[in-house]
Amino acid sequence: MNHPSDLKYTKSHEWLRMEGDIAVVGISDYAQDALGDVVFVNLPQEGDETTAGESFGDVESVKAVSELICPVSGTVCAVNEDLLDAPELLNQDPYAAWIIKVENVSETEELLEADEYEALCAAEH
Repeated sequence: MNHPSDLKYTKSHEWLRMEGDIAVVGISDYAQDALGDVVFVNLPQEGDETTAGESFGDVESVKAVSELICPVSGTVCAVNEDLLDAPELLNQDPYAAWIIKVENVSETEELLEADEYEALCAAEH
């Protein structure tokens, strides 16, 4: 599994990258592998509020539907609309295929470093 060390991770398998004041959120390689072929992504709208530790959408695969849990509280300032037509991008490159960008970040869920996240994945596997 690939877990870039420049990202932070959640226990629910989302990743977070800060770009200045903007939080970029996606799902990890472990998550996309566990889901299997992603066939649909339910995205929030720009301007929606997010709360750290709460659902902001879901991902549907051939195996299951899985909620997306936001690692930060704030306001959605961008959604990756490419995923609406090509949800398989999450399988092809989960770290390039971000899901949402959040501004006005006020709170973060407990985030893990890459090595801590790898240990979590190993324990779950």
